[in-house]
Formats: sequence, C-alpha cells, structure tokens
Amino acid sequence: MADADLGWASSIPLPLSPPPDTPGFSSELTLIPRDPVNENYARSTESERVDVQHDVEEPSVAAPVPAPAPEYEPHDSVASQVVPVSQEEQDAPLADDIEIHSQSLPAVQKVHLPSYPAEAAASLPPTPPAKPAVNAHPISPQARRDSLPPASVTNGNARASVESTSSRVTDDHRRPRNVPAPLDTQPRPSSSASHRRSLTISRGHTVSVVLISSALETIAASREAKRSTPLRESVQRALDMVKSGQGGDRPREIFEPLRLACETRNEKLMIASLDCISKLISYSFFVETNPELQQLPSPPVSPNPRHSMSNGSHTNLPTPTLVDVVVNTITSCHTETTPEAVSLQIVKALLALVLSPTILVHQSSLLKAVRTVYNVFLLSTDPVNQMVAQGGLTQMVNHVFARCRAFPPKSPGSDSSIALASRDDRPVFSNRPSVTPSHDGSQLSSVPSSSRVDVTSTEASEATSSTSGGDDTVQTNGAAEMEVHGPSDVPQSAKSHSGTGDHPNGHAGVSVQHLPEPPETTASETLGEEDAEIPMRPLSTQELFIKDAFLVFRALCKLTMKPLNTESERDLKSHAMRSKLFSLHLVLTILNNHMPLFVSPSAIIYSSSSHEATPFVQAINQYLCLCLSRNAVSPVPQVFEISVEIFWRVISGMRTKLKKEIEVLLHEIFIPILEMKTSTLKQKAVILGMLQRLCRDPQALVEIYLNYDCDSEAADNIYEHLMNIISKLSTAPIMHALQKGSDPSSPSLQPTTKGQSTAIPPSLSTSALAVPGSVDTSTIGHSEQQLRRQGLECLVAVLRSLVAWGTAGTTVLDNGSDPATRSQMSEDTRRESLTPDPSFDRASGSMSADPTRQPTPDVADDPSKFESAKQRKTTLLEGIKKFNTKPKRGIQFFIETGFIPSNSAQDIAKFLLETDGLSKTMIGEYLGEGDEENIAIMHAFVDLMDFRNLAFVDALRTFLQGFRLPGESQKIDRYMLKFAERYIAGNPQTPFANADTAYVLAYSTIMLNTDAHNPQVKQRMTKADFIKNNRGINDGRDLPEETLLSIFDEIVSNEIRMKDEMEAVPIPITPGPGLANALANVGRDLQKEAYTMQSNNMANKTEALFRTLMRSQRKGSRSNEHFFSASHFVHVRPMFEVAWIPFLAGISGPLQETDDLEVVELCLEGFKNAIKIVCFFDLELERNAFVTTLAKFTFLNNLGEMKTKNMEAIKALLDVAVTDGNNLKGSWREVLTCVSQLEHMQLISSGVDVPDARKGRARKPPTEELVNESRSTHITVAADMVFSLSHYLSGTAIVDFVRALCEVSWEEIQSSGLSQHPRLFSLQKLVEISYYNMSRIRLEWSNLWDILGEHFNQVCRHNNPHVAFFALDALRQLAMRFLEKEELPHFKFQKDFLKPFEYTMINNSNPDVRDMVLQCLQQMIVARVENMRSGWRTMFGVFSAASRVPTERIASSAFEIVSRLNREHFSAIVRHGSFADLTVCITDFCKVSKYQKISLLAIAMLRGIIPTMLESPDCGFKAPTGHSTSDDPMIKFWFPILFSFYDVIMNGDDLEVRRLALDSLFNTLKTYGSTFPVDFWDTICQEILFPIFAVLKSSQDLSRFSTQEDMSVWLSTTLIQALRDLIDLYTFYFETLERFLDRLLELLCVCICQEHDTLARIGASCLQQLLESNVRKLTPARWEQVATTFVKLFRSTMPHQLFDENLRIEIDGSSPDLQDSPEPNGQALLPAPLSPNGDQFKTDVKLSPSDRRKIFKQIIVKCVLQLLLIETTNDLLRNDDVYNTMPPEHLLRLMGVLDHSYQFARMFNEDKELRTGLWKVGFMKHLPNLLKQESSSASTLVHVLLRMYYDPRPEHQAARPQVAERLLPLGLGVLQDFSKLRLDTQLKNIAAWTPVVAEILQGFVRFDDKAFARYLPAIYPLATELMSRDLAPEVRQGLREYFIRVGYIQGIIDRS
Repeated sequence: MADADLGWASSIPLPLSPPPDTPGFSSELTLIPRDPVNENYARSTESERVDVQHDVEEPSVAAPVPAPAPEYEPHDSVASQVVPVSQEEQDAPLADDIEIHSQSLPAVQKVHLPSYPAEAAASLPPTPPAKPAVNAHPISPQARRDSLPPASVTNGNARASVESTSSRVTDDHRRPRNVPAPLDTQPRPSSSASHRRSLTISRGHTVSVVLISSALETIAASREAKRSTPLRESVQRALDMVKSGQGGDRPREIFEPLRLACETRNEKLMIASLDCISKLISYSFFVETNPELQQLPSPPVSPNPRHSMSNGSHTNLPTPTLVDVVVNTITSCHTETTPEAVSLQIVKALLALVLSPTILVHQSSLLKAVRTVYNVFLLSTDPVNQMVAQGGLTQMVNHVFARCRAFPPKSPGSDSSIALASRDDRPVFSNRPSVTPSHDGSQLSSVPSSSRVDVTSTEASEATSSTSGGDDTVQTNGAAEMEVHGPSDVPQSAKSHSGTGDHPNGHAGVSVQHLPEPPETTASETLGEEDAEIPMRPLSTQELFIKDAFLVFRALCKLTMKPLNTESERDLKSHAMRSKLFSLHLVLTILNNHMPLFVSPSAIIYSSSSHEATPFVQAINQYLCLCLSRNAVSPVPQVFEISVEIFWRVISGMRTKLKKEIEVLLHEIFIPILEMKTSTLKQKAVILGMLQRLCRDPQALVEIYLNYDCDSEAADNIYEHLMNIISKLSTAPIMHALQKGSDPSSPSLQPTTKGQSTAIPPSLSTSALAVPGSVDTSTIGHSEQQLRRQGLECLVAVLRSLVAWGTAGTTVLDNGSDPATRSQMSEDTRRESLTPDPSFDRASGSMSADPTRQPTPDVADDPSKFESAKQRKTTLLEGIKKFNTKPKRGIQFFIETGFIPSNSAQDIAKFLLETDGLSKTMIGEYLGEGDEENIAIMHAFVDLMDFRNLAFVDALRTFLQGFRLPGESQKIDRYMLKFAERYIAGNPQTPFANADTAYVLAYSTIMLNTDAHNPQVKQRMTKADFIKNNRGINDGRDLPEETLLSIFDEIVSNEIRMKDEMEAVPIPITPGPGLANALANVGRDLQKEAYTMQSNNMANKTEALFRTLMRSQRKGSRSNEHFFSASHFVHVRPMFEVAWIPFLAGISGPLQETDDLEVVELCLEGFKNAIKIVCFFDLELERNAFVTTLAKFTFLNNLGEMKTKNMEAIKALLDVAVTDGNNLKGSWREVLTCVSQLEHMQLISSGVDVPDARKGRARKPPTEELVNESRSTHITVAADMVFSLSHYLSGTAIVDFVRALCEVSWEEIQSSGLSQHPRLFSLQKLVEISYYNMSRIRLEWSNLWDILGEHFNQVCRHNNPHVAFFALDALRQLAMRFLEKEELPHFKFQKDFLKPFEYTMINNSNPDVRDMVLQCLQQMIVARVENMRSGWRTMFGVFSAASRVPTERIASSAFEIVSRLNREHFSAIVRHGSFADLTVCITDFCKVSKYQKISLLAIAMLRGIIPTMLESPDCGFKAPTGHSTSDDPMIKFWFPILFSFYDVIMNGDDLEVRRLALDSLFNTLKTYGSTFPVDFWDTICQEILFPIFAVLKSSQDLSRFSTQEDMSVWLSTTLIQALRDLIDLYTFYFETLERFLDRLLELLCVCICQEHDTLARIGASCLQQLLESNVRKLTPARWEQVATTFVKLFRSTMPHQLFDENLRIEIDGSSPDLQDSPEPNGQALLPAPLSPNGDQFKTDVKLSPSDRRKIFKQIIVKCVLQLLLIETTNDLLRNDDVYNTMPPEHLLRLMGVLDHSYQFARMFNEDKELRTGLWKVGFMKHLPNLLKQESSSASTLVHVLLRMYYDPRPEHQAARPQVAERLLPLGLGVLQDFSKLRLDTQLKNIAAWTPVVAEILQGFVRFDDKAFARYLPAIYPLATELMSRDLAPEVRQGLREYFIRVGYIQGIIDRS
C-alpha cells in the first residue's frame, strides 16, 4: 500500500473497543476443535500460548486507559445451546475438547474518553445508543429469564459457562492436565511496548504480533506463496507492517494475505488463515472507521476477483465493506468437499464474527454466515462438527434475535432503558450517522459457485417446487435455499409498489405490505421534516437488527417448507429430513425465546423504497403460516410433533396478532387430524398434548371462545368443536386390546437400524431438540387407552381453567394435586400463557395463586355484547341449516331474523353470495327456480359478480364458484343467458358479436366440461367435435379457431369444479376379503396412503385460504379482525352452557368403564369443577345433570356391585356438598340421599336388620374392604360436615338444604313401613341442623319452619306410631329450645312452630299419639309457661282439636288442662292476646256432642269467664276514665264471649247445651248490656243476633246440619226461642235498639214469608208481640215503618198467579195433576222463603207437570199467609193500645191493602169458570175458593173503618170523608152479596158472612141523622131484601135496630 495511504490511514483515530483482557470480556463462543487434521498447528501454537501467559496480568502500555463499554452489549440469551451427545459418540475423536463459552457482560469501569478532533469525531462509525460513557456506575442489562436456553447439558462432555477471563486464567494454573482448557486460549497481547510483541489497533486495543505473524509466516513458508505472486507480495507487505508495528490501523492490508491464503484451497493454509481471522475478529481488528466506506448506499461487490462478473457491470460500484469481505472470504472456504477440520474453523470464525459485539454483520452477509454454518451441519460427516455447527447456528440465530432486544428505543432526553413494547416504534439517533447495511446479495451471480452448490448430487437433481404462495422459488436443495434473495425474489406484494428491482441498502428481499404507519411512530418528529422527504432514509441500527431477524426467520421458514417427496427422504439420515427438522427446530427455538420481539408494537420493518412500516409479526406471518400448513400435515412423527410445538407457541404468544390465521390452522388442519380415522394415535396424542396446554391457560381458552365461537365471521365454533372432539376421544371405544411392545401403525417410516447410531447426529432426535416448555411426546400416543386418558385430562384441565377464570378470587384452583405438579404447572403457565397484548399484565405468578387476569374488566370486554354475538351466530347457523335443507324457508328465516335486511332481490342475492356455509347446491336450486322472484334474485346475484377483464373460461369459473349448477336444462339455460349478458356488459372488447354468442359458447363449454370429466361418458368429445358444435354461433360467423381450441385445452386439462369439491377426498376402500385382494395390497399401508391423500388436500386448501387471507390483508381489510382480550369472569357461563353435554359425557364415560383409580380421580375432579361452575352461575339443568350423574356413580343403591371407585365418588359428592353447598339448590336432594344411603350401608354392614319397603330379591352385601372404607375418617367427617357446617350456608341455601333433607327423611320413613325400628336418620339430622342453626335470624327461621313444620306435620301423622312418637319428641325438644328465646309482641313464630302438634292432633287418629301430644304440651306449659307468647294460640288450637276427638280420655285430659290454664294463667293468656283463643277453645268443648258432661261444664266455664274478665286488671274494664287501652276491650273481650254463645247456639249438637247458651247469651246481654256503648250494640246485632236467623234467608246456612231432622229440631226449638228472646231483648233495650227496628221488621218479614206454617205463625206472633209490647214507644216515623212492612207483606203474599191462564191449560196426555195431600203438620220444619211475585213463569213457556205442581204449592202457601196476615192485622187493630197509638193515615194504608185483599178474593170467588178450570187441572181436590180471605178481610175492614168513622179525635174526624169513601161501598157490596147466597148450597158462605153483615148493619144504625138520611135510599132496599131470608139472630137484631132508626128518621116512630 502506498506510503501516503498509510499515513492517511494512520491519522484516523480508530473506534474504541475493549481489549480482550478487560475483566469479563471473552469472545463469543470460540470453537477450537482438536482433531488429527489440525493437530500440528495446535502443537505449533502451544508454545506461543505458554510464552504469552506471563504477560497477561501486566497492564498494557499501548492501552493505558480502560476502554469504554462496548458499543453493543450482547444479551445473555446468546449462550450456546449445546445439545447432548449420544452415548455412541462419547468416544468420538476429542469431542470432549469442545467447551463453549458465552460472551460475558463486561464490567464498566470509570471511563476517560480520548480526545478527538471534531471532524474525526464526526466520522466515527455509528454506535447504538447506550449509557453515556461518563457514567461512573456499572451497567448490567437485566436478564430476561424467558429467553435463556437451558444452561445445563445432559451429559458431561460439554458445558456452557459464563465466566470472566480473569477467572479462567487463574483456573488454568490449577486445572488438571487431562481437563481441556477453555476455548478462548488464543495468545493474549503482550504488555511490552515493543512493536514486535504487540500491535495497536484503531481503538487503542492491542493485538499480539505473534498471533498475526505466526499465521503470516506459515502462509509465507507454504508452497502456494511461492507459486502465487499476489499472495507472496501481500504476505510480505503484511509481515513488514506487523513487524514495524504499523498494521493496526490498516486492517485490509493485513487481511489481504489471509484472504488469498483461503482461496488457495490448501487445508493447512485455510486452517491457519481462518484461525487467525477468528482471533482477529475477537480483538475487533476488522472494525473500519472510514466514513466513506461506512455510508455506502449500494450493495458491495464480491471481493473475489476470480468470480467477479466479466461484463464490467461493477466497475463503477464502490468498494465493499471490510466486514462483507471477511464474511465472503470465510464462507467461500466451504464447499461439499471441504475437510472437516476446515469446516470446524469456518464455523468458529463465523460464530466469532456474528457474535462479535463490535463488528456488526447485517443482511446478506449475515445470511451467508448462517447458510454456511447450516451447510456444515448438513454436509459434515463428523458428528462433532455436526454438533458444533448445530450449537453454533442455534447460538447465532438466538443472537440475531436477542440483539433486537438489546437496543430498546429511547425517548429523547431520557437515560433509562425502555421496554421493547414501548410506544416508541423506533430508536432515535439524532446525532449519529446511520450504519449502512452490508451487502444483501443483490448480485446473486457474484456469490462464489462453491458456496451455492452445497449438497449431494442426489438432492441437486430434484425438481424445483413452489413455495410461499408462488412468491419465491426454492433452490434445488435444502441448503441452497439460504441463498440471499435479490430483486428477483421480492414477493409480489413488495414488487407491486417498489418501483425498481435493485434496492440499495439491500432491502429488496423484505416483503413489505401496505399498512398505515402506527400512530405512535415518532420518526417524523425526531428526524425532522427534511428527513421525511429523503427518498432513501438510512436505517437505524435497531431497525437493521429487526430487519436481520426478519431475513433469518424468513429463510428458516422457507427451509422448513421444502417438500419431502420420495420415500428415501423420509429416512432420518437424509439431508432433506435433517434440514427440515433442524430448520423447524430453529424456528421453534426463536419463537420460544424471542416471542416479545414478534408481538412488540415497536418491532417495525421499513420498506427501503417507500418507507412503508410493517409490524414484524405481519411481515413473518405468511412464512410462518405456510411453514405450519406444510409441516403440520406431515406423516413423519418428528416433523409433525415439532410443528405442533410451533403452533402452540403461536397460539400462546401470538393469538392477539394472528387471529384469522390460527382459526384457519385449527379449522383446516388440527381439528380435522383429530377427527380423521386415518391419522395415527401419535398424531392425535401430540395435538391433544398441545390442546392440554391450551386448556391449562384460562385466558387463552376464554379468548378462543370469544374470538371464534362468538364471531359470526369465523366459520367454526372452535371452542365448542374442540370440546366435542376431546369428549369423543375420551369416551371412544377401544377397538383392539393393546399388544405388548407394539406401536400402532404409523404412516411414517419406522426408523431403520442400519448404521443409524453413527450416521444420525444425536442432536436430531426429537427429545434432544426439546425446547423449554415442550411436551415430552415419547411417552404418549402408544395406545387408544392413553389417548382416552389424554382426552380426559384435557377436559378436566378445561374445567379447571373455567373454574379458575369464572370463580376467580373465591377458590384455589387445585387443592388436590401434589405440590410438584402444581409448581410445574404454574411454571408452564408462566411460560406459555404469555399474552403480548398491551391491555394485559401477565407478570403475575402461577395460575392457582392468581386467576391470570386483571381484577377489573376491560371496557371492551362486555359480556352481554359477546352473548348477543354468540346468539346471533347460533341463529345464523340455524338459518344456514334451514337453508341447506329448504332454501325458501331458510331465506324467510334470514329475513325475519334480520340477517337479510329486506326481501328485495339485491339484499337476498348479496347475502347468498357473501355468506359462508350455505350449500352451493341449494343456492343453485334456489336461484334456478322459474318464479319471477327467484329469477330476479338470480339476476341480482350475477350482477354482483365482476367479470371485467377476465378471459371467458376464467369468468365462467368465477361464475360457477358461487353456486352449483343444477341438473335441469331450463335452469341451466336461465343461468347461461344471464351470464352471457353480464359477461358482454363487462367485456365489450371480446370477439363475440353479441350476448347470444357468449350464451351458446357458455352452454357448450359446460357440456364439454361434463363430457371430458364425467367417468360415465365412454366416448369423449374431440377438438373437432367442439369446433363443429360451435360453428356459426357468432352472429352467423365462426369464432376464431384458436379461441375455441384454447377453451378446449383448458377445460380438458383443468376441470371446472367447485372449490369444496377439490377438498373432498375419497377415502380408500378397505380391501375386500379374498386372496386376490390380499396379494394386491401386499406391502401397501392403506391407512398411510389415505392419510397422505387427505393431508395433501388439507395443506393445499389451507394454503389457498392463506393466499386469500394475505390478499385481503393487503387490501387493508384487517381492521375487522380485532382480537378481543378476555377479562370478565361471566364468559365462563356461556362457555360451559355450549359444552356441558360433551363435558358430562367425557368425564362420566371413563368413570363408568374404568377401575383405574387415577382415571377415577381425574373424572371426579372434573365433576367437582363442573359442579363448582354450574353452582356459581346457577345453571339449573346442568347442575341437576352433573350432580345426579355423580350421585349415580356412588352405587349406594346397589351395594353388591360397589367398587373402590364408587367410594371415591361418594367422597367427591360429599366434598362438593361441603364446598359448594351455598349454590346446590335442588341438587341437595342427591347429596343428602347419598348420605342417607351411606348410613344405610353402614347399618347393613353392622348386621342391623334394616327395614326396607322395597323388598324383593335378596341384596348382596358390600365387601369388607368397602365397608371399612365407608367408615373411614374422610367419609365420616365429610358426611358429618354436611350437617355440622350447615349454619354457614346462606339464607336461601339453608332453605334448599332443609327442603331436600325433609324429602329424603320422608323417603326413609316411607321405606320403613310399619317396622318397629323405622329409619329416622334424616329426621334425626333435621333436629340436629335445627340446633346448629338456632342462631339464625327470625326471618330465615320462619322460611325454614315453613318447610320443617310441613314435614313434621307429615311425619307426625304417619301411621307408624314409632315414627310419630319420635317426631313428636323431636318436635318437643325443638319447641323447648325455641321457647327459650324471647318473643316480642305481635310476632307469631311460637304459634308457627307449635302448629305441627295441632296438625297431629287433628290428623293422627292413634289415641296414644294424641295423648303424647297433650303430654308434650303439658310439659311445655310446666317448663316454659312464662315464655309463652303467640304459642298460646296454637296450644288452644290443639285443645280445641282434642275436644273433637272421639276418645273420651283425650277430650277429658284436654279439658282439664284448659280448666287449669283458665284458673291459673288467665292473666298471662289475656296479656299475650290469646283471650279469644281461650274462648274459642272452651266453645269447642261446649259443642262436643258425645260427652254432655264436658259440654255443660264448658258452658259453665264460659259463663264464669265473664266475672273473671271484668275483674281482671289486664282486661282494662277497671281502668280509670280517660285512660284508653290500645284496643277496644268490648271487641277484645266481650265480643269473643258473646260470639262463643252464638257459636254454641248455632252449632252445638246438644239441645240442652244450646238452650243454656241461648239463655246465657240473652241473660248476659240483659245483665251487662246497659254498660255497652251503642256502637258495640251495632256489632252485636250485626255479628251475633241477626246472623242467628240468616238460615231463614239463605239456604247456604243449612249446610251445617247433618240431617233435615237436626235442622227441623233446631228451627223448631232454638230458632223460635231465639226469635222470642230477641223480641224480648228489643223490648228490654228498646231505646238503644230502636235504630235496628227496620232490620228487625225485615227479619220478621222473612220469618213470616216462609212456606212452613209454623215459622210463619211464630213470625207473625212475634211481630204482634213486638208491636203490642212497644206500642207506646213507637214514634210516627216508626209507625210508618210498621205500616210499610204490612203493605209489603200483603203484597208479597197475594196469590196473583191464580189468574194465570197458563196454569189452566191441559197438559197433553196427562190426567189432571192432582195435588198431593197437604203435608201433615208433623213434617220436618224447613226454611223456604217465598219467591216474590215477579218470579212468575214466563207466559209463553209451556209448563211441565212438576213446574205446575210447584206453582200450585206456592199459591196455596200465599193464600194461607194472606189469611194469617189478615188475622194478625185484625188482632193488632182490635188491640185498643195499638189502635189508639197508630196514626190514622197509617191505619188508612192498612185499610187499603186489606181492601185490596178483599177485592181480590171476591173477584176470584165470583169467577166460577176460573175456579172450575183450576180444579180440572188438579189445583185442589175440590173447587177452590177464597171465602175465608174474603170474609175475614171484609170483617176487619168493616170493624176498623167503622171505629175510625166514629172516632172523635180531630185527626180521625179529618179523615172521616176518606173513611166513608171506603166504608159505604164495602158495606153495600157485602149486603148485596149476602142477599144472593143460597140457603141450600151456600150455608158455609152464609155462616162466614153473617157476623160481617151484623156489624155493617150496626154501623149503619150509628150514622148521625144527616148521614143516615143521605144513605137511606141505598141501604134501605138491601135491608128490606134481607128480611126475606132465614137469618141468624145477630143479623135479625141488626135489622130490627136499622128499621127502628128508619122509623125515627122518617118520623114514623117517636124517638121517645
């Protein structure tokens, strides 16, 4: 190099870098294998190492200042992952020499920055942001636990250590000779100032001269150096520079000889050069500081002149960076034939370079390095090399990802480090130039060919195949795929908007989708506006790191997609298989350790061309998904297992970002594999293992439900579907018993044993590839039983998670599992449930301690919203089901439910086109219908399709994807017409003349498609046929032949079929029996073939879906894929509701079939958790199902069949009762039945003879072992706790508990029958729990007693006396306890809890039981009388009931108790408000029919109470005036006594008792009535007196009489006496009771108007007595009432029906219906009120004989009553007091009704025809007449009118004209009629009328002269006429006086 150049270079200050002897510094994973090839070199360097050892400890003169912190502080996660070596390889040559060291973090000491000129400082290479160097405090980046690979190695051959250099150096002194030294034992720089011993490089660090010169001397001494001038010269120049101490700042010149040496392909030289290069890398020797080089925008050219392009295209390109040159040099060393020793050095050098903290390798160089190490791994035959390459590559990949986290973005002005998930999207570098990324491989052809053809020729011959949706092409082998992708590899998505093909900065390979930049991005703020406009913004270091990570990940994903086509490739030894497994393993490792990077919002990749920002997860999305879709269907177990592991990492860590993708993978791949018959047990087991982990993460599980089951966009209800499958798997029948040692057949090839132990590196066994958190799959999937067990575990895990999520904070998740499992589980959970959603902080520990969610729900997490979404989805699925069977009904349903907004054709068509799940066949049928409506919808449907710019066949394909073409030609015709019209409209430039052409061609194409692909068509259409068919269709002309031929070829080669048709795979037919079939299938694995067919289809369909998905995401429609994070516990309810049936089936099936106690325990845990959920959410149906099922598994009703598992079920059921009792509700019944049966079992096993009503076959007893178990502490204590902890139950739960216990108790008692030793276990427990719950509040107790009391009622009346005695005694004990409690006034709890005694007394007919009731009460009275409050009421109720008992001793005992109570505790009874109850009780004894003695004593007691009551201070009658008690003492005390008398009067059976009661009532009223206030008299009249006679008004009151005779007796004795007493009482207290006169008169009216003569007469006599007794007290107003009463009586008894013509009509064919003889007077007395006259039968209705008989009877009664009334009126008015007191106007009113009665009778008597007619129809046996009525009414009238006429009182005188007006016509008429009577036939009439005629004549005689003279002309002729008759003496006397008076008036006789 020229001197000027050297001078220029040396003037540039070099960047700082730590010297290798800085404490804590070591090179990253330096590998020095000691192998035979390199042994000489190793020995030659040994002496140099020894020489420099003593210098290490001395301070370096060349570097006096401690170095600043390295610019890049590596993360500790880059520790090497060394995979264990198998046993066979422990003897491999010197394998134990390998010891891998991880880069330690340097300790930062006090730093002094060297001073630089400003311009030099500006030219420093960029450094990522770190703490400022002036900070004196040490910085130690925080370790990230979750990204650490395991630090321990499983065997002792290698260990990863993280230690400082100093400690290693001191270790060297005491290390045994046989232990290998650490790998980084390269020579240390000397401390001497001599330039011969050390070299200062650009940053002030020193490099040992020996280190460089020994390598250069080796090269110089080689033959190649002698042959090659450039090599010789460059070596010499470098040696000179080194020896003169000048090479430190000119790394390129020192590197040139090393590069050239590598190109010689001499093994020794390559080893020496590579060794030297790797050491120089460790010393940061190749860090360049030339700013021009640093900022090169273009990709560098290949540094190898031999391989540069000859066309000179690179002549004007700038020089590549030194790092690129170094990488290219190292990678070029590797070819297929590279010796193993060289390969090892290559790995070592690349590892040192990639892991270097100062030399940053980016993009294409990084990919080259990764690819080369990958190729070493694949191509090396040395197991040590393979292992080192594998470990090295793992470490490199980890490092690439880890460094993305090491540089968190910083906000301006802040020193502190921000987490990766910070809102800031990119790091800010405001004052540093950006690093220009290294070469991205844009010049693919410049890469040395040796590095491109890296695998065996067998692989090279493979055909290329498409990957990643056609965007990138895979090279011909697995290794070459690591080639860096240049512009040609840009995915379509990137090309579409990138502009040009060659991108500077090497970004062409990054697929960047159009996505809006995240709103948080601060790029424009920090970079300034001018930066935003720069077309190519340089990338920051952090962005480069993220892009590197993307490129490496993408390359690895593509490697995983390499198909394994041939059977040989399925051998684990093959390169393709190893490549696939290793790349998959690396993908898994990355996902496992670096998940936060994938989901970090700040991990953004920027497009080099457009600066579009793409989140990291979206950039890798398509590669990861395709990697999974290709490998997750693999039949190779190892590939399949690792794919499932990767998918689990995606679900657990990326579900928030990849919602749709996860759905596709689950729905299309994993769920189908679980359901497929052709997949292996192992595959199912592996998926189940993954699902188990999902099920153990409650949040993930709930989110699966929310985001898929509640999302109508999601095709499947994933959660529900999974639960159904898992349930089926856990209950699947086992097809064949497991054969020992045999694995079920697998589609994958069984590993061959030939040479396998040495050829396959141990690192590729799946167990060795394990990543932390992975499931060990070696132990699963061996048998169907294992799979069932796994399914069961899965279900139980789901239930466990649902409990943890749903009842968070209330329970510990799993108190049953042992601590080890629990901690393991929580560890897994911590690792696996990392949800990188910003709304969740999942740092909390294990799931059991913390329910994995925030306590407060998210705002977005609205359970009702999800519930309605789920409901909507369910409705949609229901509609789809309907549509797929009957389209019309389905459409109607969709319109009704709102899925189709209206019934317009457009809306329906849009729905049909866009809704997934609708049957294409049904759509075709529906749209093809000929109705106008259907045609309109079909047209709208086709109009929604876009055929623009599509070729004809493509348009037809698109058209036919929307529906399946129906078979009917008319329908096809309609479709094709519309298609043609639509196609022509969208494509006017077609060769078609019009739509007709398109129509015919479309039809023709459809026919061709059918013809070409239908297997039933034998003779296929040829091209000529097709052209011939389409002649002249283009408006008479032909279409171009090439058009038709291209259509023909396309259809023949690619059938038009539905997409879902392509998915359907025919399952291979099982071979039939027979030798031929057997031979045909020899060597074939049919299951495997079927699986392969199905899996290929699944993979193809999944990829197609992913392509569609990517396209839609590119269009920006990802917004609707919002992922909902769960935080609310309520989601568990719908989750359980949709899956409870599979849960129940899944946990009950195994429980039924197995006796394996582990399985039983699992099932029972499932039951417990399920019951916890159903109880917590109160799901009644589900609760009943689970508890009932669990109860059935106790087998307590079938003891002989019982097993240990049934005892476990009992324990589980008891545990449920103890833990979830508060919410068991109706299911307590099962639990308590179980406890009862358990006790039954214990009794049986003790040899007790247990009664059982269900006797039949003899039952087998349980085994001794089970009997002992049933008495175990667990069961005994738990059963006891069910009762003893009942006081902890809530107020509602205790009610359910008691109700259930009562039901069980009743069942026990019923089952005992009449046994002397009935089962009373539950009854006893009822008493116990009553004691336990004594302290509950009254409100709760009253609810409890409603149930308990009813149960005691039931039990106490049981016909088994032993049961009743026990129950009564229990009741008595309880009552005693209750009575200890104080009861406040107006509460009635005592009354309620004593009720069963009353119920027993009434309903249990056993005298002994009744006697015991009385004894119990007697005891209570003796012991607790002072506490008795409301209980008195029930006590008296019991005694009342006892009074009605037919056993005399019971009634007598009860009466004695009552007597004693009355005597001794009267005050207490009164004080606590039970006086009325006492009187009622005594009344009941009064009414006892059988024992008159008791009744009479009781009446006496009742009478005796009155004075006691009046004397008692508690009754308040003695209270001083002015003092008012709260209640009216009249009502409170007097009324009950009076009512008691009334009650006895009305209901007493004994006549004597009734009489005494009647006397007592009226005597008491007479005696004490004067003290009663008026309003109390009102009450007495209304409530007691008048109701006695209610029987007269209403027949309803008759029901109390058992027989008519009883009633008759009562009426004729008690009632009549009562009526008389009542009149007497009225008279006695008339002034007080006068206001009730109208009520009394009304009562008398009712009494008079009875059909029964006796009652009527008594009523009439009482009326007469009333008036006569009180005649002086009646006021005119009262007289008016009396007169009105009489008027009413006369009117209501007038027999008007006599004149009814209907009664006289002969009834056809019937003889005269003669009235039965009138009933004799001895007939039973019945009240029968008359129907009023208005109730006549309708005249137009023809009467039946019985109706007519009734009417005749009524008429006769009325006639009799009319006569009675006339007599009563006559008697009254002949009473002088009555006559003299009654006002004349009322007398006249009475005369009016009498006159009416007289006229009526006269009219009837004169109508001979009427009377004859009535006689003919049988009205009476003789001719009817009303003679008595006529004569007696006339008699009364005459008498009263005459008296009034001659009454001298003025008011009478005033009324004389009215009197005369009535009197004269009456008198004249009577005389006239009398004179007509015939002596021979009418003697009776003459006799009746004679006294009337005599009185009339006497009255006329008394007229004054004037009146006599005036009336003489009228009367005289009649009187004269009478003379001619034979008259009675009184008439003759009257006539004589009349004629004398005539003589006087006429002057004939002298008055004197």
